[in-house]
Amino acid sequence: MDRHISGATEGKVKQKIRPWVFLPAFILLLLTIILNFTNYEAFLTITEKAKNFMVIDMGWIFSISGVLSVIIIIFVYFSPLGEVRLGGPDAVPLLKKSTWFAVTLCTTIAAGILFWGTAEPIWHLAYPPESLGIEPMSAQAAIFAMETMYLHWTFIPYAIYAVPTIVFAFAYYNMKRSFSVGSQISPLVTVGLQNKFNGIIDAIVLFTVATGISASFGTAVMNMGGGMNALFGVNNDKYLWIVITIIGTIAFIISSGTGLMKGIRILSDVNVYLYYVIIAALLILGPTVYFFSIGTEAFGGFLDNIFSKALFTGTAAGDTWASGWTMFYWSNWMAWAPVSAVFLARIAYGYKIKEVVMMNFVVPSIFSVVWMTILSGTTLNFQMTGRVDVLAVMNEQGSAAAAYAVLGELPLSGIIITIYLIAVLISFITATDSTTNAMASICTTGIREGSQEAPLFIKVAWGVIVGTVSLVFIATLGIDGIKMMSYLGGFPALFLGLFSLVALLRIMRKPEKFDTYAKE
Repeated sequence: MDRHISGATEGKVKQKIRPWVFLPAFILLLLTIILNFTNYEAFLTITEKAKNFMVIDMGWIFSISGVLSVIIIIFVYFSPLGEVRLGGPDAVPLLKKSTWFAVTLCTTIAAGILFWGTAEPIWHLAYPPESLGIEPMSAQAAIFAMETMYLHWTFIPYAIYAVPTIVFAFAYYNMKRSFSVGSQISPLVTVGLQNKFNGIIDAIVLFTVATGISASFGTAVMNMGGGMNALFGVNNDKYLWIVITIIGTIAFIISSGTGLMKGIRILSDVNVYLYYVIIAALLILGPTVYFFSIGTEAFGGFLDNIFSKALFTGTAAGDTWASGWTMFYWSNWMAWAPVSAVFLARIAYGYKIKEVVMMNFVVPSIFSVVWMTILSGTTLNFQMTGRVDVLAVMNEQGSAAAAYAVLGELPLSGIIITIYLIAVLISFITATDSTTNAMASICTTGIREGSQEAPLFIKVAWGVIVGTVSLVFIATLGIDGIKMMSYLGGFPALFLGLFSLVALLRIMRKPEKFDTYAKE
């Protein structure tokens, strides 16, 4: 049953690197690093201009794309396309559903919910958008903070992932198109035209996702640094980040070398149980009544105003809050989505598309709602009651210290923080492994349904590149560096995402027209 995903195949296919896909992305990233060290002022000027263009001129497109993704994904579930099985009527699923959920969660936004689940609500509590007239550190600001956590971490980001995942999975398994990110626009073009542009699209997307995963990589490194500081008193600085990056890269290489069925699958299963332990600890030891009460109220407000919140730009009032937060997230998800879709589509083999919607959109979104209700709610309670001044901790030690300040206030804090730190490490490994796995596959020839593992040296190369880029940005720019990488990567990916939306609409109208199995 695992033969499709393990890389075993009846006949050996020679795999080689695609230089005109690998080299452009590699050279652009290398130039980014060189410019940072040789002319830091020019580097800042260029990246700042790119960021401003993204969030000021193009931010509204990101917002509309996110909302459209949610609407279209819901329609897909109830449409005839939802009944189509990936790989044909007789295809056997590669993973059982519990493992499928674990891998999906741990290879997408898991590292993010660990880091931002405590830090972000406090920033929103203390610095809500000026144009909304919310008093900082007030009860209204606390509700706004929770509503914003649901906005940034639940349905919209997972919809952004789900759209290209479904299009690529359908194109690759059922339309028999090539193993290329370009297949995400297959329903819109002929085979010949797609083949002409595959290399260009793959090269561009490799650069965008390299910046996107570098942002996540940097988040995890800073988070683990905060954990080392909380447990052992080690300074959470550049030198510690270098050590963590090296250790994390080695761990990722070991996981990558074992293949999907041993590495990512096992680590993801373990990691989900660690999440459950953290949730259980907070349910038992945390302010349960408070976080369920504020969560219920805020979730209602989020659902009631989801469109106005998702489409808020602050432009009329000259408010830059949305560009610093919401646009940052939308660009981050879109930078990741095209290549993450390749991996997520790979593990969806054998399931119906409506099941893909459920496992890539509904279930992880619900998990994220629960996670943010409990972790963010606990954080807000500790801040509002004076139990822990999380804002002061972040101002003194950085955002990475927030989670450990909150967890450190609980009984058995040493054990809980250790479990949390292990979860961060595993999320870091699985996210990097899965994405670089897909990146390596895209720039490799000979990838086919029965042989989807790229050569280890290409995976290692991308892992080292991503780690280096991430370290450069966070060491020089900190949290702003993470946001900068997201902006740079999200813009090119935005256009592919828009094409994917249109492609999905076309498939949904007449799936039998494109499904080779329906024609047999």
